[in-house]
Amino acid sequence: MSPVLSAAFWGFFSGGALILGAAIGFYYSVPNRVAASIMAFGSGVLISALSFELMEEAFQIAGLGATATGFLLGAIAYAGANRLLANQGAKHRKRSGNQQPSEQEDSGSGAAIALGALLDGIPESIVIGLSILHGGAVSIATVAAIFLSNLPEGISSSIGMRKSGRSASYVFGVWITIAIACGLSSLAGYVVFDSFSPMVVAATTAVAAGAMLTMIVDTMIPEAFAETHDWTGLIAVLGFLTSFSLTELAG
Repeated sequence: MSPVLSAAFWGFFSGGALILGAAIGFYYSVPNRVAASIMAFGSGVLISALSFELMEEAFQIAGLGATATGFLLGAIAYAGANRLLANQGAKHRKRSGNQQPSEQEDSGSGAAIALGALLDGIPESIVIGLSILHGGAVSIATVAAIFLSNLPEGISSSIGMRKSGRSASYVFGVWITIAIACGLSSLAGYVVFDSFSPMVVAATTAVAAGAMLTMIVDTMIPEAFAETHDWTGLIAVLGFLTSFSLTELAG
C-alpha cells in the first residue's frame, strides 16, 4: 500500500472506532459508570501515546525550544476553539448523562456538538499522517492508541446525544462524517507536510500533541471522573500502561 493510501486508510480506521462506539452507545444500554470507565482508560492511552510517541519524536528532531513552542501553541489553539464551541452548547459533548442540551433547549447546540467532535478528532488524525513521514510507515502504537480512545468517546457521546433526544440519523451522520474527516486529515498530514523539512513536521507533531492533551483534560477526564470518582486515576493508569506496552513492543 502506498504511503498516501496508508495515511488515508489508517486515519479512517482509527476514526471508524467512533462509529463503532456510537452504535454501542446508541443501541445498547451501557451504564454511565461503564462508559466513564472506558473514557478514563482511553484518557490514559492517549496520554501515553502523546508522551512516548509524539513528544519524544518531536524533541529528538526539533529540540526542546521548537517542541515546547509547538506544544503550547496547539494547546492554546484548541482551548480557544473549544471555549467558543462550549458557549454554543458543545460543552458536554462527551458526557453520557443528561448534560447535553437538546435543540429545543439550546438552538444551534447540535451543530456545535458536531463541530466539537470534529475539533477533537482532527489533531489525532493529522498525527497518523505525520507518523508515516517520520518513520516511512504508520506507527501502529499511535493508531492503536487513537482507536482505543475513540471507542469510548463514541460510546459516551452517543449516549448523551440519545438522552438529549437526538435522532439516530443525527448521531450516525455526525460520526460517519467525523470518521471520513479523520481519514482526510490523516491524508492531509502526509500530503501537505511531505515537502516540508523534518523540523517543521516535528514541530507540527508537537502542536497536535498539545491540542490532544488539552482535549483530554477539558473533555475526557471530566466525563470519567463524574462517574468513576476515586477509580478514575487507577483506570487511566491501566490505559497508560497498555499504550506504553504497545509502544515498547512495536519499537
